[in-house]
Amino acid sequence: MAFLVLLVSGNRMNGQSDFGFKPAASNIQGAAFPKLSMDNSVYVRLLAPGAQKVQVQGGDGLCPKPLDLKKDSTGNWNGIIPSAGPGFHYYWFIVDGLRVNDPGSDTYFGYGRPTSGIEIPIADEDFFTAKNVPHGEVREYWYYSEITGKWRRAFVYTPAEYEKNPKKRYPVLYLLHGAGENERGWSFQGRMNFIMDNLIAEGKAVPMIIVNDNGYATAKDAPTAPAGFSARDMTKMAETLEKVYVQEIIPGIDKFYRTKADRGNRAMAGLSMGGLQTMLIGFNHPELFSYYGLFSAAIIGNVMDNPKTAFNGLFADPVAFNKKIKVLWFGAGSGETQFVTMMNDSRKKLEELGIISTGYVSQGTFHEWHSWRRDLREFAPLLFK
Repeated sequence: MAFLVLLVSGNRMNGQSDFGFKPAASNIQGAAFPKLSMDNSVYVRLLAPGAQKVQVQGGDGLCPKPLDLKKDSTGNWNGIIPSAGPGFHYYWFIVDGLRVNDPGSDTYFGYGRPTSGIEIPIADEDFFTAKNVPHGEVREYWYYSEITGKWRRAFVYTPAEYEKNPKKRYPVLYLLHGAGENERGWSFQGRMNFIMDNLIAEGKAVPMIIVNDNGYATAKDAPTAPAGFSARDMTKMAETLEKVYVQEIIPGIDKFYRTKADRGNRAMAGLSMGGLQTMLIGFNHPELFSYYGLFSAAIIGNVMDNPKTAFNGLFADPVAFNKKIKVLWFGAGSGETQFVTMMNDSRKKLEELGIISTGYVSQGTFHEWHSWRRDLREFAPLLFK
């Protein structure tokens, strides 16, 4: 998708109307910019009177390449990004080569740091918004990891009825984030809690506990992990994270929360890097999980080159696999063609073995949060039934 910046004079775009532009819902309180138009064009502004050059850049579906802004007589730099893709997007300014956040927007942990974000509304699509239904809670769960030698934090969603039914136990979905993000992502950017509140209230999903643990782990006696997210780095990190899941986080959640602590009531899913981790951790432990979800999964290297022998022979006996694993689900956005290709190739290889899986393509979305919101909406109703 090509993006242009409309360069305009400051006096043409000042005032409350601004040709139909209104402040984005994701702005901090009282901030006038960024603004959105009816066709989801994004009007950005940054006050930087001493700057020589200012650009705006954002994630997939917004403006992947830096776009030049134009300075007006008051020192504001202005520009319009036309027709942004639906859902949540990260973005930032580049001021004389220095990346800075927009003081008008809230920040979210993405691209390995706090980063500005903007919510692009979607006509006739509100499954991820807060509605007048019973709401669950998102809690912080802290635990000390002997494996990493550090305190770790997970965010845990409990359904609205959790406190009202003190004797009832619940199935658990372990839901993993992507590279450059952290355990806050599924709640803050993904709106996971509202998606689940709405699905449960509509009777489309069973009440469940959802755990969003931190996706980075380095053994306490190992060198500091590199800042990058290469295939080798992610694979190596998954080896340590696997131990954290098997020895610490799953037993800890089962002890602290009222879970149904058996494989038939346990699922794992993740987006991008989290999808790869779901394979490298979850596929290696079918004794722990009965449901798998791969959202824009980074199916890298040779993890699926020979699925018949991969993951300790998990797929070697398709009849046994199809009986034991209740759901194997793949999803990707239509705009992230590389991930659609990886998904289709993997499903084809598995199908040739006789492995049953489900594929879903989110139309008009990219490698970004609205693809994964839709993935969760489609995946969660299949669990624990």
